[in-house]
Amino acid sequence: MEYDSVRILLAEDDKNLGTVLKAYLEAKGFQTTLAVNGQEALNIYKKQDINFCIIDVMMPVMDGFTLAREIRETNSEIPVLFLTAKSLQEDKLRGFAIGADDYLSKPFNMEELLARIKAILRRSGEKSGIRNGGEYTLGKLRFDANHQILETPAEKIRLTSKESALLKLLCDNLNDTVDRSKALKEIWQDDSYFNARSMDVYITKLRKYLKADASVELMNVHGIGFKLVTPGD
Repeated sequence: MEYDSVRILLAEDDKNLGTVLKAYLEAKGFQTTLAVNGQEALNIYKKQDINFCIIDVMMPVMDGFTLAREIRETNSEIPVLFLTAKSLQEDKLRGFAIGADDYLSKPFNMEELLARIKAILRRSGEKSGIRNGGEYTLGKLRFDANHQILETPAEKIRLTSKESALLKLLCDNLNDTVDRSKALKEIWQDDSYFNARSMDVYITKLRKYLKADASVELMNVHGIGFKLVTPGD
């Protein structure tokens, strides 16, 4: 698996450790951006297309728990790995309650960090159908969420931002029902009647695009929402 399309946000206030970690991760093929406090990390996250977070718990300006909570409010699926000098059980429980995918106590071995990152990416890939860093395989179709392109056997379709966001949400919940209200709040920030009608239009458009592979089905789940099903599911 190639990792050059995986963009990591590394939030670590120890500049020496952060610099070493950044260099190591880049040497392993990851695009890595270093922030030295929580607020700087949040600002970077909002401006860049990040798809993996490594967060030190104890940081100035904004601590790692607060940063992770802020990030998870905008993207509940993004992988989060906490780094900490603490080994207290309550800290780990707090981190997992926020939604951490894993927890690594300092000092740690670089190879162990890499192994944990790969394991998290592998788990998220198995769940969502993701190939690497925002690319999805849907039967004979390929979806590049980063560039908003759906590739069929016959053509490449440039999706709008809303179409891409909606399709990504469906891919991240492959073979699971996506609640209408959740989709509206995550993509439109409001589940009003008019936004609901707008989403129905986008669902119809996506269903039309996905017909390029008859084995890929975008289903209506009556009274609940939508479900994207691919071959073998």
